Amino acid sequence: MRKGQNPAKFVNQVAHPERITVAVLNYIPFIGGFYAQTLQVLKTCLGSIWANTDLPYDLLVFDNGSCQEAIDFLVDAHAEGKIQYLILSEKNLGKGGAWNILLEAAPGEIIAYADNDVYFYPGWLSKSLKILEGFPKSGMVTSRPFRTKMELCASTLRWAANTPGVLLERGQFIPWEEFKAFDMSLGQDEAEVLQRYQTTEDIRLTYTPAGGEPLIAQVGASHWQFLAYKTVITQFLPFAMDKPMGQVRQLDERLDAAGYLRLMPVEFLAQNMSNRLDWIHNPNEAPPPPPPPSPLRQKLLHQPLVKRFLLGLHDRIFRWYYED
Repeated sequence: MRKGQNPAKFVNQVAHPERITVAVLNYIPFIGGFYAQTLQVLKTCLGSIWANTDLPYDLLVFDNGSCQEAIDFLVDAHAEGKIQYLILSEKNLGKGGAWNILLEAAPGEIIAYADNDVYFYPGWLSKSLKILEGFPKSGMVTSRPFRTKMELCASTLRWAANTPGVLLERGQFIPWEEFKAFDMSLGQDEAEVLQRYQTTEDIRLTYTPAGGEPLIAQVGASHWQFLAYKTVITQFLPFAMDKPMGQVRQLDERLDAAGYLRLMPVEFLAQNMSNRLDWIHNPNEAPPPPPPPSPLRQKLLHQPLVKRFLLGLHDRIFRWYYED
């Protein structure tokens, strides 16, 4: 027989989640090699959220089977009240498997998702939210302009063509230095990035909602960071992916196929750090000084044949250990 009454029966109110959930997916299997700086990258990512988010939010972090050092940091941040919701997975479920849990678990009406290597600049949330709420049938809004594949934006372009009063402009609106900084953070060579910059273009839309001010957005968005209504994004769950990564474009494809808009603000409000910290810079300030000339070892390591062989060997060893 139970003794006494549960004290919770006498609690007259409970906390309510914020309208916006900032949701971060983390995966750091070990500290070393490719992941040597990623714990610091994670700390920098969360630090930029804590410092530069200008609207009320709850922070939800899903850890996808990381090493103990990463878990210890997240548990401490949760205990300090810096993370409102923390989910720890024993195993790496892949990005799709993690999304199935993370996006459903987010308690907010709006989800602001980010990989663990995104750096946010001041005002990122309010300015991105203005695009999400201002355009009709918004599917996802990524907080910086970059060039994405136009075949994933068919619904956005069709909406622009069929909506009276929408101005569509084409051109190279992203400055070369910002274009280069983003694409090279993904591990691409500068010559390849320059060729793409010269042979592609940006597409911008100007739309004035009824009774509102004109909104300018660039066409495109991506799964690495986005804002979305939870009721919209969870329509496309679950994701059944048989690889840890590489199939996440399914989210972009499903949103476009369902007729949702994929947009970006024209201001640089976020940056991809990848696995290094030296990509962080404020595009509104003077660019950092160029690095000193590479020593002989660096020049040798960046020879195409040497780089391809060593990265291929690294990839094979990683698969032996972590994809069984």
